[in-house]
Amino acid sequence: MAELISKFEALGLSADKAKEAAGNKKLAPTLDSLIASTGQAEFTKPIGMLIYSLATTATKDKTPHADYIARAIVAGRIASTEQLSAATKFCAKNDPTAEETAFSEACGVGVVVSDEVIAASVKGAIDSFKESLVKERYRVLGKVLGAVKKLPELRWADSGKVKAEFDAQTLALLGPKDERDTPAAAKAAAAVVPKAAAASNATEANKWKSASLESMLASGDISRLHKPGENPQIKPELTKEHLAATKGSVVTRFPPEPNGYLHIGHAKAINVNFGYAKTHGGICNLRYDDTNPEAEEQEYVDSILETIRWLGFEPHGIFYSSDYFHQLFDLAVKLTEKGLAYVCHCNGDEIKAQRGGDERGPRYACKHRDRPVSESLAEFQKMKEGRYASGEAILRMKMDIHSDNNMMWDTVAYRILYASHHRTGTEWCIYPTYDFTHCLCDSFENITHSLCTSEFFMSRESYYWLCDAVEVYKPVQWEYGRLNVTKTLLSKRKLLELRDNGFVRALDDPRLFTLPALRRRGVPALAINAFVRELGVSTSDAVIDVVRLDNHIRDCLGDIAPRIMAAIHPLRVVLENLPEDHFEEVELPFKPNDESFGTYTVPFTRVLYIDSSDFREVDSADYYRLAPNKSVGLQGVSRTITCTKVLRNTDGSIAELVCRYEADSAHSKPKTFIQWVAECPKLGSPVRLDEVRVYNPLFKHDNPKDSSEVPGGWLSDVDPNSLVVVKGAVAEVGLWGWIKRFAATEAGRKELDQHNVESIRFQFKRIGYFALDKDTVLTAADIESAQFGGAAKLIMNRIVTLKEDPKKD
Repeated sequence: MAELISKFEALGLSADKAKEAAGNKKLAPTLDSLIASTGQAEFTKPIGMLIYSLATTATKDKTPHADYIARAIVAGRIASTEQLSAATKFCAKNDPTAEETAFSEACGVGVVVSDEVIAASVKGAIDSFKESLVKERYRVLGKVLGAVKKLPELRWADSGKVKAEFDAQTLALLGPKDERDTPAAAKAAAAVVPKAAAASNATEANKWKSASLESMLASGDISRLHKPGENPQIKPELTKEHLAATKGSVVTRFPPEPNGYLHIGHAKAINVNFGYAKTHGGICNLRYDDTNPEAEEQEYVDSILETIRWLGFEPHGIFYSSDYFHQLFDLAVKLTEKGLAYVCHCNGDEIKAQRGGDERGPRYACKHRDRPVSESLAEFQKMKEGRYASGEAILRMKMDIHSDNNMMWDTVAYRILYASHHRTGTEWCIYPTYDFTHCLCDSFENITHSLCTSEFFMSRESYYWLCDAVEVYKPVQWEYGRLNVTKTLLSKRKLLELRDNGFVRALDDPRLFTLPALRRRGVPALAINAFVRELGVSTSDAVIDVVRLDNHIRDCLGDIAPRIMAAIHPLRVVLENLPEDHFEEVELPFKPNDESFGTYTVPFTRVLYIDSSDFREVDSADYYRLAPNKSVGLQGVSRTITCTKVLRNTDGSIAELVCRYEADSAHSKPKTFIQWVAECPKLGSPVRLDEVRVYNPLFKHDNPKDSSEVPGGWLSDVDPNSLVVVKGAVAEVGLWGWIKRFAATEAGRKELDQHNVESIRFQFKRIGYFALDKDTVLTAADIESAQFGGAAKLIMNRIVTLKEDPKKD
């Protein structure tokens, strides 16, 4: 292992990356062999990275001349990822040693693209997008850059020079980024725009826009994948049949197993699969991988489709692996008839020993491997007829037990499960495994690009082996990096353990990162899509700081959420110099500087409630809010209040504040304005919130599975304060007004009919963003009434905090 690590570091890999590569049973021998084929021990980093890239994609059938390509890299003939991609495609169909001239032409060997050609080509592309660039500015840069990279005259150009020229020309056209490109700056700028101009421009200026699917897929290997029909088949007629069925269009699929809720990682997969098809004018299907009846439930089937639609995508077709059970069984018989599958009666320990065991010893074949074909066919029929108990027999594929790839070690094709299937009931007692099912279902559906996450990299060889073994159309599998975020876990088993041990209430608990949980918390689908699209698509797994997701949520909510005043921990304030029956109406905007949100009125009376965080008994120079003998402003009110007295309960806690409403202009402009809620029963003020659920990260550490930081195990890292439930919070009547306005729209009524109340979101000024939880009780009668009452029960979830100036605390 140490020798391999040293060799891989010589390529330019970091110590961690070299160690990871050396431990990869598939990659390590391939990379070691390629290094040996070059006859060198030291490499420049660009050359080393190309050899590493070749090793990660090379397979025996797809890249039969990988050694030749490696030597071409060292010789400087192949000097870019574009050339490497072309080289692997050429070598898949041709012998480069016999056709060196054709190889050089196909791979652009020796082609030099001048700076003048680069500049002219980039200018032409930018000119064709000029109208869109001027309007959308930096938000469409990814789409334009993707178009530049596809220009045939730049195919062999230095990608660094192309990018530098592109940056220079777009900067010359658009100038540096300014408030039009930064939502926060745009909002600040709106405050100094004349009122008439603000009325017409605010809505457009404040609109937040996420990264596009085009920008997500515009760079990296995913932007250079094959075109439909370019992938070689074991028989030429398979390509003709495939193209006749697809008419040359891209066909992708999203294939979840319906045994749990989708999570944040699946949001990336959905954007990649649906997005790749959409940006290439193709289609994407939803296919439920329902081959394990013991774990699958209709609840998850329904939830998966609902979640996909919530994210804004619609499957072209909806399929199930179980649609193909009869076809799969017939192909299993065919595989057995060809002597490429056999019935095995070994138990799990015996199979583990055959594969080398824990000691990684020598591997050897199962004693049933060479049984007669007729015998395996008869035994497989017995399995189908239920004449064996579960675990007494399995059908294994006869692959290559001595391969470096453990996915070729005679993996299981069929096993016995006596369980009722959610669609086929008890028709079957044998079920195909994922490794047998997945590639064949892709083939049945004429998938052109089987896009999956990197843990399936080792499965690519077995995927191709099986398609060729039964002589069906073979799609291309391509892997991209998984998405994980800090301070959470996504494993279905661990999520169930959290629920079953009472750490969370359900699998849609808003502290989790399942997509139903994020939705329940109030996170908009737009923000999730923006987050995964900003990250792009690479072949490396990524662990992203959850702060980046929070930032996208804030940016999105900042654009769509109305602002209202609330007090999470209300503190009663009596304005001593106002009469008992004092009543005014104050008009407030639902969103300052954006008149499209409209306005509403709230009462202003002698008794108010402020949030207890806005009062401090001991003042300081860097504290701007209310304190004894200190004045502050009230939002929306022209005059200040001054605290004159603090009244206490018998236990010493503060009962209420007595303040003076300053009726003259002698007081200077206050340094801050605090929110308030008036007591006015006749207008239903304050609106009383039954619960406010304040959510914090579920785990204390970024990686709860890191034993060096969490020696007590991941469950010990659960933060007992990750949920704080607050009773007695109040809000002003604008909350009720916004709910009524929401319910008056067609889209709002539809959401409420389905009890999707999380779509009702607010910014509680200077506190955070909040949404109604599904535990809210809100009937049509409540909404139609003048104010809350009856059975109405309002429960708010904190979605995310605000970014605030700490000096205001």
